[in-house]
Amino acid sequence: MPNGCDLLFLLQQKPGMVPPPPGEESQTVILPPGWQSYLSPQGRRYYVNTTTNETTWERPSSSPGIPASPGSHRSPLPPAVNGYHASGTPAHPPETAHMSVRKSTGDSQNLGSSSPSKKQSKENTITINCVTFPHPDTMPEQQLLKPTEWSYCDYFWADKKDPQGNGTVAGFELLLQKQLKGKQMQKEMSEFIRERIKIEEDYAKNLAKLSQNSLASQEEGSLGEAWAQVKKSLADEAEVHLKFSAKLHSEVEKPLMNFRENFKKDMKKCDHHIADLRKQLASRYASVEKARKALTERQRDLEMKTQQLEIKLSNKTEEDIKKARRKSTQAGDDLMRCVDLYNQAQSKWFEEMVTTTLELERLEVERVEMIRQHLCQYTQLRHETDMFNQSTVEPVDQLLRKVDPAKDRELWVREHKTGSIRPVDMEI
Repeated sequence: MPNGCDLLFLLQQKPGMVPPPPGEESQTVILPPGWQSYLSPQGRRYYVNTTTNETTWERPSSSPGIPASPGSHRSPLPPAVNGYHASGTPAHPPETAHMSVRKSTGDSQNLGSSSPSKKQSKENTITINCVTFPHPDTMPEQQLLKPTEWSYCDYFWADKKDPQGNGTVAGFELLLQKQLKGKQMQKEMSEFIRERIKIEEDYAKNLAKLSQNSLASQEEGSLGEAWAQVKKSLADEAEVHLKFSAKLHSEVEKPLMNFRENFKKDMKKCDHHIADLRKQLASRYASVEKARKALTERQRDLEMKTQQLEIKLSNKTEEDIKKARRKSTQAGDDLMRCVDLYNQAQSKWFEEMVTTTLELERLEVERVEMIRQHLCQYTQLRHETDMFNQSTVEPVDQLLRKVDPAKDRELWVREHKTGSIRPVDMEI
C-alpha cells in the first residue's frame, strides 16, 4: 500500500503526453522551439506553444510555406488525472472547443464561432462553489485514491451545508475541526491525569501523617510489635503512592501536554494555505464566467452583423465582418486562457488537498497512538503500584487493546463525509 508521498507521486504522473502511434509522424519531426504536441481524449493531435499559450490543430513548421499536417482521428483516450499533462498543459481540449488558429490560416475552428460546445460541456461537468465536478448524469466511474481505507483524501471534496446557518462548510474545514477537537480532547485528558496525581499526592500525605500518629503506641508485647508494623506499612504505602504520582506526571501528564504544542498554529497555516488556494480558484472561476459572457456577446454581435449583411439591411463592408470575427476569435482566446488558468488553480488546490488531508490523517493516527501508549503506561503504573486493585484496571486494558484508529476513522468518515467525487477539469 503506497504511503502519502508515494500516492502524491503517482498522482503527479499524469497521462496525456502520448507519443505518436505507429504510422503517425513515424519519422521524427522536430517542432519549432517552444511547441509541444499532445493528444485530445478523442485521439486528435494538437499543438501548444508553451511561450505564448497559442494552440492549433495543425502541426507548426519552422519552414515558411510548408503546409502543416492535419491531426489524425483515433479512438478516445482515458483522461489525464485531474485533467492535466505533467507540464501543466490542459489534457483534453474538447473537439468543438476553442483551438487558437495560427495567424496564417483562414479557417476558424475556435470558440469564437462554435457555440454548441458550451452546451455539451455543461452536460459533462457541473460547478459547485467554484469547484468543477463531473455531471452526475454523465459521470464516468472514479476509483478511490486509497480504496478500502476510508481515507480523508477520498471523501471531503464537496462542501457541506452548515447546520448552524444557511451557509456551507468546506470539507477541509470539517477535517480541521476534527483535528482541533482531538487536540482539545488530549488537553482534557491531561487535566484529568493531573487531578489523578493530586489525589495520589493527598492520599500519600495523609498516609504518611497517619503513620506518625501516636494512637495505641503504648501497646506492649508481640501485639505492640504487630501494631508498629501496621503503622510502618502506612509509611511505606505513602512512599509508593508518592512515586506513583511522580511517574504519572513525568510519563503520562507531561507528554500529553507537550505533544504537538504548536498543533493549533500548524493547523492555522494549513487552513490559510488551502483557503487561499480556494479563493484563487474562485477568482479564476469568476474570470471564466466573465470571459464566457464576453464571448457570448461577441458571437451575438458577429451573428447580428452577418445577418444584416445577408439581408442587406446594413452597408457594412466585408472588412467590418472580419473585424467582428477577429473580436469573437479573441474572445474565444481569452476564454480558453481563463479556463486554462482556472484548471491550473484547481489542479494546484487538488494536489494540496490530497497532500494536506493525508498529512492530517497521519497526524490523527499519531495522536491516537500516542494517547493509547501513554494510557497503557498509566495502567502499567497502576498494576505496579496497586496489585490489589488490579481488577479495576483490567476493563481499561481490554478497551485499550481494542483501540483502532482506522476503525474510528471509518465510523467518523461515514457520519461526516461530504462527498467522494473528486474535481475534474472544466470543459469549454
